[in-house]
Amino acid sequence: MEKTNNQFDQVIKICTDVFMKKMKDYGTAWRILRPSSLTDQIYIKAQRIRSIEEKGTMKVDEGIRSEFIGIINYSIMGLIQLELGPSEIELGVEETKKLYEKYFLQAKKLMQDKNHDYGEAWRNMRISSYTDLILMKIKRIKQIEDNQGKTLVSEGIDANYLDMINYSVFALIKIEFDAN
Repeated sequence: MEKTNNQFDQVIKICTDVFMKKMKDYGTAWRILRPSSLTDQIYIKAQRIRSIEEKGTMKVDEGIRSEFIGIINYSIMGLIQLELGPSEIELGVEETKKLYEKYFLQAKKLMQDKNHDYGEAWRNMRISSYTDLILMKIKRIKQIEDNQGKTLVSEGIDANYLDMINYSVFALIKIEFDAN
């Protein structure tokens, strides 16, 4: 478990670095997006990963690594938007970073709890399975969004975003560290 925690932290650093650099370039322009638009952005990234996996080739010079980073960062944006709501008012750097870290740590805690119960079964899964699970989570989120956020017995949108973060972290751990 310590190995997983260390690798998770290294993936957090990679994703945070990308997020902060993009925030320097664009600010928090994403704050205007509704959570459903962020869900669609995640869908585009996951669908591209699946397409690359199935075709074995790509024409745009960005591999699946950057797409998994994008899924993580868009999922965290989605969690922030669920908490704050869309706005044309941008967030400051420190407030944004604090919210970003809050949700990444929440995802890590969830991963630790599930890892305890499942015994790191994720290490024996294929990256393509993470892609499929992310696409399934997106379908679930879209259904919940279509139901105005109401569920009868299921987890909410936030839980699905957290799961997508963790599936993407697992994929990145396998990509970065060739973990089995």
